[in-house]
Amino acid sequence: MAWWIWVLLGFGLLGLELATTSIQVGFFGGGAIAVGIVVALGFGGPLWFQFVLFTVISLASLFFLRQKMLAALGLATPSKEIDTMVGEIATATREIGAGETGKSELRGTSWNTRNEGGATIPVGARCRVLSVDGLTLVVSSDELVQ
Repeated sequence: MAWWIWVLLGFGLLGLELATTSIQVGFFGGGAIAVGIVVALGFGGPLWFQFVLFTVISLASLFFLRQKMLAALGLATPSKEIDTMVGEIATATREIGAGETGKSELRGTSWNTRNEGGATIPVGARCRVLSVDGLTLVVSSDELVQ
């Protein structure tokens, strides 16, 4: 295949990468451009060899460079705290005994709330959220807010 076809294919795949931002397709675009350069230098060989070379270069760069690129862009590990509620103030809608689970309101939504303090939290008391365990807010009677 002519070198310029590989280069056009490569730029097309790089354009697709820019449109999708998947950080996957671009490696195949780079592989196509690399094969285009090899063919332009006269080392391309038969068509089957060009396809094998394209596959090897693309997959090798995908497997060995993708994680490094994701890390460089800060996308390697997704944040586990999408929207944290730790430190916010919840209002008890039911009395919550020490070590028991009750209900509170935070951001206009009713939440299961576990009291890890030593005293009962009365209805209407405002308490600071210490942590979130699944869909349960963890508060303490020791952290009541006036």
